Amino acid sequence: MKFAIEPAPVPVLPVAGTNEWFPVHRIYCVGRNYAEHAREMGHNPDKEPPFFFQKNPDNLVLDGVFPYPPLSRDVQFEVELVVALQSGGAGIAPDRALSHVYGYAIALDMTRRDLQGAAKKLGRPWDVGKAFEKSAPASPLRRAAEIGHPSSGAIWLDVNGQRRQSGNLADMIWDVPNQIAILSTLFDLRAGDLILTGTPAGVGPIVAGDRMHGHIDGVGDLEVTVV
Repeated sequence: MKFAIEPAPVPVLPVAGTNEWFPVHRIYCVGRNYAEHAREMGHNPDKEPPFFFQKNPDNLVLDGVFPYPPLSRDVQFEVELVVALQSGGAGIAPDRALSHVYGYAIALDMTRRDLQGAAKKLGRPWDVGKAFEKSAPASPLRRAAEIGHPSSGAIWLDVNGQRRQSGNLADMIWDVPNQIAILSTLFDLRAGDLILTGTPAGVGPIVAGDRMHGHIDGVGDLEVTVV
């Protein structure tokens, strides 16, 4: 096959404890999947079905450095559990969903909140607020074969040593099997897909020089510096 231009590199995540790399196909994100976060954003979690948006695979950041993006004065953090799929399909049943999971990681769904808010008011997509360059700092993947499938455990984020977000994976409105099942009715899921599973309450702004430290019990830690 002859390409008209040089093809872009395949986005990847490192696999912890190995010399292997996990190729990333798509990044799906579930919105407002913790009740307290839904409420802090002005929504009633009891009245909303799950909804999804996407980031671009090349939005991933592996070096622990987040450059403050242009055109925004309100960039906010959202710490999330990442689910990495080793296989996919359509119409996946919840009781079979975890068999498609390769592993787990931590990511920050960095958000240009002012641009997202403007898009919401105009009824436009969120891409400019969510899918900008380097908007998805992430940790190495931990294999499910090693750590199992975490369904409970602390998830938190500190900024400059101060706790800003705190929750438990068990607080998800839609758990991981149901997220996979629902997504598979909307898209043909594939090996290499990532799912960012939502964030607990406490999201807030960052500025250059801030140091963010995210943690999920059983999965690990992610440290990111804003430059």
